Amino acid sequence: MSIEPKLTRFNQSVLSKYQIFNSIFMTLPFDAVTKTGVLLPLFHETCKKGFENGDNPTTIVDTFFEKYQGRRNKESQINLLFRFIQYIERQVVLFDAIEDAAFPTVNNMEGVGTLRNLKDKAQDENSLEELKAYLDEFKVRIVLTAHPTQFYPGSVLGIITDLTKAIEKNDLRDINNLFGQLGKTPFFKHKKPTPYDEAKSLIWYLENVFYTSFGKIYNYIQSNIYADGQKHNEIINIGFWPGGDRDGNPFVKPETTLKVAKKLKKAILKKYYEDLKQLRRKLTFKGVEDRIIKLETILYDYSINLKSKKAISVQELTEELISIREIVVEQHQSLYEKEITHLINRIHLFGYRFATLDIRQDSRIHHSVFTNVVDHLLASGNSCLPENYHDLSEEEQIDILSKTTDELTDLDVFEDEMTYNTLKTIQAIKKIQQSNGERGANRYIISNNQTALNMMQLFAMLKMASFKDNLTVDLAPLFETIPDLENAPGVMEQLYTNPAYMAHLKSRGYKQTIMLGFSDGTKDGGYLMANWGIYKAKELLTEMSRKYGITAIFFDGRGGPPARGGGKTHNFYSSLGPTIEDKEVQLTIQGQTISSNFGTLNSSQFNLEQLISSGVNNRIGSDKNTLSDEDRVVMADLAETSYQVYKDFKSHEMFIPYLERMSTLKYYAKTNIGSRPSKRGTSDKLIFSDLRAIPFVGSWSQLKQNVPGFYGVGTALKQYEDRGEFHKVEQLYRNNKFFKTLLENSMMSLTKSFFDLTKYMSKDEEFGDFWNIIHTEYETTKRLLLKLTGYDTLMQNEPTGKASIEVRESIVLPLLTIQQYALKKIQELEKAGVAADDPDKLIYEKIVTRSLFGNINASRNSA
Repeated sequence: MSIEPKLTRFNQSVLSKYQIFNSIFMTLPFDAVTKTGVLLPLFHETCKKGFENGDNPTTIVDTFFEKYQGRRNKESQINLLFRFIQYIERQVVLFDAIEDAAFPTVNNMEGVGTLRNLKDKAQDENSLEELKAYLDEFKVRIVLTAHPTQFYPGSVLGIITDLTKAIEKNDLRDINNLFGQLGKTPFFKHKKPTPYDEAKSLIWYLENVFYTSFGKIYNYIQSNIYADGQKHNEIINIGFWPGGDRDGNPFVKPETTLKVAKKLKKAILKKYYEDLKQLRRKLTFKGVEDRIIKLETILYDYSINLKSKKAISVQELTEELISIREIVVEQHQSLYEKEITHLINRIHLFGYRFATLDIRQDSRIHHSVFTNVVDHLLASGNSCLPENYHDLSEEEQIDILSKTTDELTDLDVFEDEMTYNTLKTIQAIKKIQQSNGERGANRYIISNNQTALNMMQLFAMLKMASFKDNLTVDLAPLFETIPDLENAPGVMEQLYTNPAYMAHLKSRGYKQTIMLGFSDGTKDGGYLMANWGIYKAKELLTEMSRKYGITAIFFDGRGGPPARGGGKTHNFYSSLGPTIEDKEVQLTIQGQTISSNFGTLNSSQFNLEQLISSGVNNRIGSDKNTLSDEDRVVMADLAETSYQVYKDFKSHEMFIPYLERMSTLKYYAKTNIGSRPSKRGTSDKLIFSDLRAIPFVGSWSQLKQNVPGFYGVGTALKQYEDRGEFHKVEQLYRNNKFFKTLLENSMMSLTKSFFDLTKYMSKDEEFGDFWNIIHTEYETTKRLLLKLTGYDTLMQNEPTGKASIEVRESIVLPLLTIQQYALKKIQELEKAGVAADDPDKLIYEKIVTRSLFGNINASRNSA
């Protein structure tokens, strides 16, 4: 049977269905304003034609009201704009649900990059044993973070899930009811969520998606690749940041961490209980039924009350199920053996932790905390530290910290809240290990790590506060900025040559996790240099680690869009080559990326399999991804040129004022989507170093300028064109998959840009020149990427992805217009000197904030 091209399948299963269901949706009376659904298409057409004619958003909105709604007064006009926002938000949900429902139709679930394809290819090439050997040591870890890029509240996520199922079944009655529910359900939160609220939201995905998709993947590998009945490397596991990530989040307390760990354990016990309940209905055999009933009862009590007297350990639960399986095989013709095995496999994957809770804090906070600890020890006459400790060199301090054996027995002596909470968090880690198993919480990430001393301060605190001589926690430095990435190999060598730290690594299997951050790297150094800086750092860290017999485990802090290390991430991992350690793939998954890439069973399984395959393909084809000396020179030169261009742009006198006054940056804090503050510092003045990557990247996305995903690329390419050496870049593009992936992901950022929206800014007396600088770089980058790739249009090689983006951008075009209209009105009012609490200004600010939701949700990976 022939399979239609992917784009055809998308048009039939997604686009056509959206057009049909949207026409039904637009007729539903959601509000008191009559004919909103009828007027929205007219407004959409007015926006489209207006931008084609070069009109600005104000002219477009005014034209619409003059032409179609001339009798409305100002208040009525504003009300209609709010109704448009509500309708468009829900159109985005409808498209999300339809696209999710069509996922297995549009994507070939057994095609390239899937486990079925991987196994078949290995069999055809007689390399199945090689594949097994690789899978025995390879791991993929996705780490769910609470970073606020998801604007859907839990109630709306539930509607999307139900709507997806109804669309899959073409259940018109259910669809119609869900449309009605959708119309009456709020899309925004009146108060910020707590860290625990964020954890509960993500645990929903653990329970409803990952428990099943992880199990199915592992079952397939066990049954179809190994097929020996033995327990193997789990291959996939999951990390968890909500409740443990305290970097810049003052609301994450030690009690929060313990509460989240308890919730995780209860959630996984509940899933085991549900599976046992199903097994009880099937295993009604002599010698088996009573044992299953007993297990079910124990798990029921234990999942409700973790301190139950009937508690059972992971090992005891596993051994009992294996014993039951043996009886089923030997005495009952192996009836339901597979179902028992599947539960055993899930227990192997998730233990009693469900996910590994990571702890993260900034090195500057640790330094302050440790200074307080040292001062306390010195003041109390403790002899473990010399009186002149603060005056010693960094090397001398490291030497002392590596040998300290002192214990902090009474934490109540510390009056400083941050010091007390940091030390109590270390104690919480040990409590979690005792309750959920060591892997319940066994990694501490130090963000903004700059020196070996940063690591050794934490090393000493962990031992002093709780772990003494048995440190069962991995210390992971996070290198983020370009200078930190360059210094990283020296920092790690200093640690590797420290006998005490090396002894610790020996106890941890000679593995060192090193986190590398894309988000702040791009904000700091621009798109090309951030990615190249991380690539080079990985090469040097691999070489340095191998020199000392250490396996480096690289953990990438990726966001959703290419500007934050996102885009087609599996392409990155299949393009790294032999000079970068590749035994594990670890990456953060957050907000929109969780819901868009892993939000359903089909998308979760497909994208997890793609990540597994990417590692295998990199190992098998690594020689093809080796950078020649000549290509390396070109890559480094392009990155350095783009870095200088981006730094000049960032230091432009209009850079901060433009973001502050012409973008939506300051409105992110009002959306109540995340528990963290939207910036690090407490200053009322906007300081670049205080900016968090998410609102920074997101604000450029709302402007439809996407600067962090392309700025500097065009100028770097143009230098080669001007010198008559463009063929060198073309050779690099042909030869190296990493460079090719970089540029193709940058094309996604360009595709999602729409400069006609803000073209009016080009004539602004204050910001016109600055807008033109951005637009020129956009045009240069677009022209030269098309020249380099030979494409006629951006993303020509990804027609389905491009089609999805085009539909989404079309849906939110009126929303973007309304947002810019409101921003322009605010600018005019501010120039007129109105007060901050002016009623008109407040209503326009509300429009801007409300329009953030739909724009971000539609893009799926824009922040």
